[in-house]
Amino acid sequence: MPEQPPYQREGAIAATGAGGAMDLATSEGATLERTPGGPEGTGPQEKPRSLWSDAWRDLRRNPVFIVSGLLILFLVVISLWPSLIATQNPLKCDLAKAQEGSQPGHPFGFDGQGCDVYTRVVYGTRVSISVGVCATLGVAILGSVLGGLAGFFGGVGDSVLSRITDIFFAIPVVLGGLVLLSVVTSNTIWPVIGFMVLLGWPQISRIARGSVITIKQNDYVQAARALGASNSRLMLRHITPNAVAPVIVVATIALGTYIALEATLSYLGVGLKPPTVSWGIDISSASAYIRTAPHMLLWPAGALAITVFAFIMLGDAVRDALDPKLR
Repeated sequence: MPEQPPYQREGAIAATGAGGAMDLATSEGATLERTPGGPEGTGPQEKPRSLWSDAWRDLRRNPVFIVSGLLILFLVVISLWPSLIATQNPLKCDLAKAQEGSQPGHPFGFDGQGCDVYTRVVYGTRVSISVGVCATLGVAILGSVLGGLAGFFGGVGDSVLSRITDIFFAIPVVLGGLVLLSVVTSNTIWPVIGFMVLLGWPQISRIARGSVITIKQNDYVQAARALGASNSRLMLRHITPNAVAPVIVVATIALGTYIALEATLSYLGVGLKPPTVSWGIDISSASAYIRTAPHMLLWPAGALAITVFAFIMLGDAVRDALDPKLR
């Protein structure tokens, strides 16, 4: 019997003509589907990751972010529910125990008025976190809106805003607080927050302005404009999501700075005032007893330092994750 041709023996084409070509194409397609690597071993195509997904992946692998994030989470929890770890009243004092050291049930001792230092440190977290978060949100929103609009539209408005920010940059923060807050008689945190927003927005505004100017020159923004996109759509859909990363980084670092600023102003007597429980107030009252009762100063100062350090480390981790130059 004559030997069959190779193509018939292998079953590559069952018949000649169009039907055979179709069978071969079908066979090749099935083979490619069964091949694990895809065509030419390239493998499955991954969906492109955005800047935020890449940043979150890097943050999850960064031990600095994990440690600082857990510490900040703990501070936020005890600021919302301080009674979880402190069962006493921070305003309840006993002069008979003034300046006494650590005792059972009072691990941090007592202050000059006989108040429990541990309880006051715990309850002081609420004020510091509240002032820092509210001031940061106000500064970020006001500065981003003004700076973003100035950078997007340019012209006279941009020039006027630039000169206004230069004026605010020339005002010393502490000196401005001494002048502006010295005439305020309110015992709430809102005058302090308003002062921080008033003097803090120029920094965020300048950063947002520069970021918007850079982003609006990209090709995809010009293409969207050529297709008829309105200014509001360009800002909300194309520019803001890509320009907000530097603002987030600076705002995260500035949050710790605002907490330290509130303590500084309270220490100088122009920030928060008693009976508000604040680390700055406790540090101010304890500074006169630093030689005889150093525990009155060390515990609130240590809590303040740890809180500011945690937010600064969180800001550094976020900056490393969102800055493409550091990848």
